[in-house]
Amino acid sequence: MNDRIKNILDLIKKYAKKRISHHHTVQLLAVSKRFPAQAVEDAYACGLTQFGENYVQEGVDKIQQLAHLPLTWHFIGPIQSNKTQLIAQNFDWVQTVCREKIIARLQAQRPENLAPLNILIQVNISQDPAKSGVIADFINDNRTILEQPLYIQIYKMAQLIHKQSRLCFRGLMTISEKSLPTEELALQYKQLDQIYQQLQKDFATVDCLSMGMSQDFETAILNGSTQVRIGTAIFGQRD
Repeated sequence: MNDRIKNILDLIKKYAKKRISHHHTVQLLAVSKRFPAQAVEDAYACGLTQFGENYVQEGVDKIQQLAHLPLTWHFIGPIQSNKTQLIAQNFDWVQTVCREKIIARLQAQRPENLAPLNILIQVNISQDPAKSGVIADFINDNRTILEQPLYIQIYKMAQLIHKQSRLCFRGLMTISEKSLPTEELALQYKQLDQIYQQLQKDFATVDCLSMGMSQDFETAILNGSTQVRIGTAIFGQRD
């Protein structure tokens, strides 16, 4: 596992250096869904501290088993209303927020003795009907970013999150459509990066653009990603 992680981190650095603008480090989020707690502990021994889980109960079980380690846990799966309390009580980040109802529930259910819950707004940049997320046409015309329909929707939701005392708005997340040609995917990532950069001007807490997985993280990094979510390339094939 150590060699796999080192190889991925080397590739992340390589592509981050090739980026033309806004140079910054890119965080590796290890997607540990369907892998046992021991695999997470092994990855921690190799230097990783950020882990993502897609299924609430599975994630909570690992969080409790590994409470002795200084790990940061991200919820990256679809959010069901009846699961928000478990998410709010156990996770450090939630990357898949795209409904006002979920914002209200996370705010109400985040324990006061914990730090504010870090929130990313999920954006369906590919307009893929199989995926969740804020969705609207991004029109390449003479309108500024501030006038684009997608930005207007995201900004409205970001303002709502920003007003919550137990939540902290940190940025955006997207899941790409797997079948897209690289050129089209790169264009979508660039568009989302433009919105992300504008949000950084509007909200002092924004510092995360989570896009790119095992099959496309190079393209994502070249087009602005600050965090890539990788699972099988770290842990191997899932059962």
